[in-house]
Amino acid sequence: MEIPERADVVVVGGGIIGVSVAYHLAKAGVDVVLVERGALASGSTGKALGGIRASFNHPVNLQMGKYGREVYGRFAEVFDQPINYVAGGYLYLMDETVPMDHMEAAVSLQAEYGVNSRIIDPSEINAISPIVNANAFVAALWSPDDAKAEPEPATKGYARAARSAGALLLTHIDVIGIDVDDGLLRSVTTSAGAIDTECVVNCGGAWAPEVARMIGWDMPIIPYRRQVVTTVDMTDVQPHETLTIDLATSFYFHQEKQKFTVGYSDPLEAPGYQLAYDPTEWLPRMLEKAERAAPGLLDLGIQSGYAGLYAITPDHNQLIGEYQGVSRFLYAAGFSGHGFQMGPATGRIITSLYLGRQPFIDVSSLDAARFDGEYTGAREAFIV
Repeated sequence: MEIPERADVVVVGGGIIGVSVAYHLAKAGVDVVLVERGALASGSTGKALGGIRASFNHPVNLQMGKYGREVYGRFAEVFDQPINYVAGGYLYLMDETVPMDHMEAAVSLQAEYGVNSRIIDPSEINAISPIVNANAFVAALWSPDDAKAEPEPATKGYARAARSAGALLLTHIDVIGIDVDDGLLRSVTTSAGAIDTECVVNCGGAWAPEVARMIGWDMPIIPYRRQVVTTVDMTDVQPHETLTIDLATSFYFHQEKQKFTVGYSDPLEAPGYQLAYDPTEWLPRMLEKAERAAPGLLDLGIQSGYAGLYAITPDHNQLIGEYQGVSRFLYAAGFSGHGFQMGPATGRIITSLYLGRQPFIDVSSLDAARFDGEYTGAREAFIV
């Protein structure tokens, strides 16, 4: 494939974050080239559940998630691309180990930003999520306006809009090096040749640290495998669109048409780039969590399983900013499982940072430099 000799910006990574960044840069008149080593959305985006929520306890996450919810809610109309957007809500189950004062503070914060959420008691849980064992919980946080959609069509919609705005999206091409001279970016070397540029945006997801190492930076992101199973089709089940999470264990489930998708973030999972689904140790632990939270799921047969990667930061908050060791190396990665819903806001934010403008959301707290010393910032508590 023929590649251009130069570009104003080279975006590395063709997931939802990368294509949103490419779209917003191109829309602003920037000459942008995106390079993806596989197909678009072939990494973590293609494995994502598609959750879209504003129910966070970190103000920046809350604002970015709320904006994402607004954009995806009208995505089919604006981008002429259906994404199966369904506002079925998020239900966070709370047992006695979950600090009630923290959850009440989160509801208050969300209300400050116009997000509709409330604490409900066990008697209300089954009206929202009928399969839950409500007796195992003391309360729940209910966020009815949160939603889900399909990440691959959304990526396709952004990609088409980016191309229409003038962006060049190159797939099945590896980035193998970044040339830096006296602290200045000079070019990006790919498997198809070099592209002269003064700016790179690292949107590599779980592989973002590999890109950062090309400029000598140890980016604070660790990849972790996350595994999911889907149940066999059920003929007598009622439609149920709520995504339900046990906050104490990270066990979660939601219904997709006639089947359930069920997952669990295993704290015993070793870090690394394991991409194969392996139920040997994970599945028994997941079923144990299911028996407590929704024992009815145990009666359903498992149809299939798959695995993807989370790009985890120490505080479960993403990294967005510009690396000070090299000019100009921008980054948007480490979303810790929240990338899909943050995609729309991230594209706008990175474009503003590139153009030297103040972003519409203050993301200064997401700069990677926050981990240079003793970290005292807020950790995101609403983790799926």
